[in-house]
Amino acid sequence: MCVARKSLELTGLFEAELLVELMLRFWQHPLADDREFRNDLLEKTAEILRQAVAGVRVMEVVRAENTNFVAAMWYGEWTATQELIGESVEGRKRWLDTVQRAMPSCFCNPDDLPP
Repeated sequence: MCVARKSLELTGLFEAELLVELMLRFWQHPLADDREFRNDLLEKTAEILRQAVAGVRVMEVVRAENTNFVAAMWYGEWTATQELIGESVEGRKRWLDTVQRAMPSCFCNPDDLPP
């Protein structure tokens, strides 16, 4: 099974918009109320998943075919914060840390998880 392909299929559904919004709000992303930001992040997530389906490894620890929706969304936000400085980026970086700590299994290959 190609996790990246299945995750990419999800991006066209309403449920993907809902997941993005819920993740941003639940873990208190400072731009959670910004509809344009949420839409842009979903588009970035879809693009990252398209790259993964094409075999491009975007995250060092996850093989391209194992890139899931959450990891792709996280990576999209992580890349956006790399060029930012100042107070406005601190909340976004806290969100990134929180997501990674809350869902560590999204950031590894499925075969690395215990049975």
